[in-house]
Amino acid sequence: MKLLGIKTIFLLSALLVIKGGFAQPVVTTATMFENMADMEKLIYTPEPNYKTIQFSSYDRTSKIPNGPGWFANSDGFGGEPAPNFEMVLKEVNNEGIGEYLMLDVDGPGAIVRLWTARINGNLKAYVDNMEKPLYEGNAEEFFRHTYSVFPQVQEIDIEQFEKTVYQRDASYAPVVFSKRLRIEWVGKVEDLHFYEIEVKLFKKETSARSFTPDDISEFSTTINKVTGILKNPDKNYLIDNEAVVQQFTNDLNATERKEILVINRQKAIVEFTIKLEAENSDLALRQTVLHISYDNSPWGQVQSPVGDFFGAAPGINPYVSMPFSVLPNGTMKCRFTMPFKKNCKIVLENLGNQKVKASGSVTTIPYIWNENSMYFTALWRADHNIKGSNTDVMDMPYILTFGEGVYVGTGAYLLNTTNVPTPWGNWWGEGDEKIFVDNETFPSFFGTGSEDYFNYSWSSPDIFLFPYCGQPRNDGPGNRGFVTNYRWHIADPIPFKNNIRFYMELFTHLPVEGFSYARIGYHYAKPGATNNHLPIQPEDVRELKLNNNWKPVASHGSRNSVFYTAEKIISSKENIEIQQSNLWEGGNLMAWHPTKPGDKKDFVFDIDNNEPRNIFLTAALTPNSGKVNVYIDDKKVNINESGEIDLYRDYRTLLRNYSLGSYTLVPGKHKLTIEFTGCKENIEKPEIGIDFIWVQNPGN
Repeated sequence: MKLLGIKTIFLLSALLVIKGGFAQPVVTTATMFENMADMEKLIYTPEPNYKTIQFSSYDRTSKIPNGPGWFANSDGFGGEPAPNFEMVLKEVNNEGIGEYLMLDVDGPGAIVRLWTARINGNLKAYVDNMEKPLYEGNAEEFFRHTYSVFPQVQEIDIEQFEKTVYQRDASYAPVVFSKRLRIEWVGKVEDLHFYEIEVKLFKKETSARSFTPDDISEFSTTINKVTGILKNPDKNYLIDNEAVVQQFTNDLNATERKEILVINRQKAIVEFTIKLEAENSDLALRQTVLHISYDNSPWGQVQSPVGDFFGAAPGINPYVSMPFSVLPNGTMKCRFTMPFKKNCKIVLENLGNQKVKASGSVTTIPYIWNENSMYFTALWRADHNIKGSNTDVMDMPYILTFGEGVYVGTGAYLLNTTNVPTPWGNWWGEGDEKIFVDNETFPSFFGTGSEDYFNYSWSSPDIFLFPYCGQPRNDGPGNRGFVTNYRWHIADPIPFKNNIRFYMELFTHLPVEGFSYARIGYHYAKPGATNNHLPIQPEDVRELKLNNNWKPVASHGSRNSVFYTAEKIISSKENIEIQQSNLWEGGNLMAWHPTKPGDKKDFVFDIDNNEPRNIFLTAALTPNSGKVNVYIDDKKVNINESGEIDLYRDYRTLLRNYSLGSYTLVPGKHKLTIEFTGCKENIEKPEIGIDFIWVQNPGN
């Protein structure tokens, strides 16, 4: 079996060593990069064998599962009760600076992922000989831009590299070591020092060539090819010319279950595409359940709502990643390889009340099943109407699998019903991931926050899309509404010999009633593996809606605020339309349709005293929006370098807060003005959606 000619492409970068009369590959910077785009390699039990572990700044008072401090949250903010490191090397000096051990492990191995929200101080990274650091300098630079600290990085396609290897707040630049890796941090523990370091540790007899900065130039061809695939897998992840494509089109009536394709030969699926059409397509994507079973299994190894399986639910939220793509026209692609020994059955089950049309294709290639082959598995589960809390924190199980396999990805699909309009106060993901591998009594992955696991930080509401991580949906404002996060363990799979237990804490800033939490743990498992999955029921996929007529509340980031509904304080209702959706405050959005650049709309609000005020605008971002200038009492607000706010977003509808600055205004009425400055040429009827305006007294 071969995909994209990957063996041919990388043949020149392979190094071999003779052991026991057989040629075995040497782990190098080049082979680590090859793995970053090799979907085929995931289907086999790892060779060379390795264990993936994580070192992080998790709260060291968490010592015993479900014991005191298990949900403690001092994980890098500074001033923790116990230092967030493996060891204190030197106590603090007169300037408050100490030295701390992040990790010290014997090789062979490799760093496969680094992440930080922010880390002050300096770092020393030693490889093998320990006499002179590979790197000594600013800690945050090494964590975020690992190779960019070396001048050799200029010898590769740096623009492509930065969009694929550096993903949001994480770096996937591999650092191989043959004997030992030691990383020390020098700084003030009162300062921010969030960190996660993922390491692959190979079995002792594995040959490895330690990283040097010259690897970047020596293996530049391999690096550029891999980053090219990661940048555009739809185009550059090519399938072998022996592939066979089988098309399907099926109609499913309400409550109908139907086989859409059966393959009765030993093969491997290398691409699966599907598109659903229905009167309510968003609902169909959640209520049409995909079952993929191999080799006469009584239950599908894949069981998931169709939309959730592709990592961007609910609805169509376009993105491209290494294993999945969702196109704007609703076509969804899966590039995870799915091998089987005898047969494969793909079934769709319509658990809804509407007719659904499904069309797509399955691409297979010849495959020879062997003792190291594994089944691709993706099991969806959901909990509805639960309570998010900052006191009654709980571990949400993603997967509990017993047997041998490799964990390769995570999807989380949430409905956050909070009425606080700011990330500080409506954040759902303060909790940590905890991954137990092979009967561990303490997790080998203990994270520092849900967003940290997904490679971002500070509860950011941004839409971002990378090869291994993304947030393709986040309604807003803040983190309110429907939210989706994904992370694919392609460069950093987690092997398990006996079992794996993956949990994520549900830990919200404030109590939240009616919270919904769906998730998938993607993994490969050898025949005979068992898990705790329960069949998906109609109740699990019932229609979820945002709470009706929600009203923003003054708390945390919005404390001491007065909120003004836009349509109630507008001075002129000419060219105004009221749009209705549960996304908007009170269920309504004031949508203004300007006719030309320079058109303006005024909003009048009250100030009751001359204390300083922060002023905010909460606006809609839509495919029909344009750009605006904002004025307070006829004085332009310079929000960014251009001074404009661009409310246009292709394919998505979002609600976002914009800070207009701090003002000391005399008591009485004041004016906020929106000026339309233009839009994309293809927008025939531009709209500027203003939901509410709020004034905050920051001093109380």
